[in-house]
Amino acid sequence: MRTLLVTVGIGLLLAANCFAQDIAITPTKRIDLFNGKDFTGWKFTARGDTPTAETWSVTNGVIHCTGKPNGYARTDSFYRDYKLTVEWRFVKIAAKADNTGIFVHLNPPDKVWPACVEVQGAHGKMGDLRMNGGATAKGHETDETKNADSQAPSNEKPPGDWNTFEVGCSGDTIKLWTNGKLMNQITGCSASSGAIGIQSEGGEIEVRKMFLEPLKEQ
Repeated sequence: MRTLLVTVGIGLLLAANCFAQDIAITPTKRIDLFNGKDFTGWKFTARGDTPTAETWSVTNGVIHCTGKPNGYARTDSFYRDYKLTVEWRFVKIAAKADNTGIFVHLNPPDKVWPACVEVQGAHGKMGDLRMNGGATAKGHETDETKNADSQAPSNEKPPGDWNTFEVGCSGDTIKLWTNGKLMNQITGCSASSGAIGIQSEGGEIEVRKMFLEPLKEQ
């Protein structure tokens, strides 16, 4: 029975990935994912019954997320082969309130947590890439190996300062720069397209820019 369930689960994940591939947009010019005003083009998933407005808001052109409850905001549209830039910061951090992340290649169904690759935003780990919800990459196919540790020393800024993530997604390869420094690279990803998301996981954060550009060799 367990083998059957695993087989069905893998089949559903593959079907979702094929669907994302079929409808994914490849940027030919800059695409602003956040319009600076509201959440047009976004949808939300969270644990529990907390109203979305208690977790997510936009003030003075900046997205604010309280970090509670666990969940995420994601784009309605799916994308592939792009460079993603995100400018964000912790408002403050405390014990068990120092975690967040950016999702790429997020595929249905929406759940906590979805199939995606997480650009880790946890304090002290802003160079890690993490496989969530059954997503895999070469060398990261099991629960024990789902985290791809940073390949360079930390380059994150202190809480309150703005960090910049640049994520290059090319086919089944993902590269991550944190504040201009190449931190990580994975290949053989199980998905090469999907939605893009912002994680709510304890840390109170703000996001002021989030946009895509055509992929260039880097």
